Amino acid sequence: MDKLKLQQTANQLRKHIVSSLHAAKCGHPGGSLSAADIMTYLYFEEMNVDPANPKKADRDRFVLSKGHIAPALYAALAEKGYFPKEELLKLRKTGEMLQGHPDMKGTPGVDMSSGSLGQGISVAVGMALSAKLSDESYRVYTILGDGEIQEGQVWEAAMFAGHRKLDNLVVVVDNNGLQIDGNVDDVCSPYPIADKFKAFNFHVITIDGHDFDAIDAAFKEAKETKGMPTAIIAKTVKGKGVSFMENQASWHGAAPNDEQYEIAMADLEKVGEALCQK
Repeated sequence: MDKLKLQQTANQLRKHIVSSLHAAKCGHPGGSLSAADIMTYLYFEEMNVDPANPKKADRDRFVLSKGHIAPALYAALAEKGYFPKEELLKLRKTGEMLQGHPDMKGTPGVDMSSGSLGQGISVAVGMALSAKLSDESYRVYTILGDGEIQEGQVWEAAMFAGHRKLDNLVVVVDNNGLQIDGNVDDVCSPYPIADKFKAFNFHVITIDGHDFDAIDAAFKEAKETKGMPTAIIAKTVKGKGVSFMENQASWHGAAPNDEQYEIAMADLEKVGEALCQK
């Protein structure tokens, strides 16, 4: 998929995110929107996956460690064809497929239930180790939040991954700088993030997480890196694409009302129109 198509797809994912959260009247827009470009690249360019065969043995695995941004994952899965897009408007409804955090037993395409922050990377590391022990070719990807990496379990998993030279593992940190309580560096600074991963024997790449050229180059570099896992530190904007949500910690976990929904969708329509002019 070319760069323009990826940009258009990411914008469509953002529309899905806003629509599903508006329908649910609750959820987490800020981090979902900041990760939409990375999620788009993973599902529409990088990963070996097949919506017609979600459990195929050689598929690449994805673990959404920051499970509260499930709307971004659901948007990607629906757009990819794992289930009808109409399901997105049933987000968080009792008895429906798409709950507030990913459920591997209830949602096609979800490789791991997640949501308890800090735990997803451990599962991803286990999957990557399993591939090595079984001499399988699949790769494993996980997205963490920058607030999430304040959890100690993240660094236990990183230490093990580096020690075992898991070069089939890619850890993406969605570094939007904000968490539920405010700026990450005010709450409990995780910086310097890159140096920490380097200390655990990771190959580290820092990029603009909204630039598809940079995203493409980073994932290609990760594939070429042998003998160590890769951490991609993606600098992003919380609430990306929606004017009143951008860089606002208050939109970590709040759904737009009817008026805000109209403004948000108008913002994203403008982005789409601009992309159509390219």
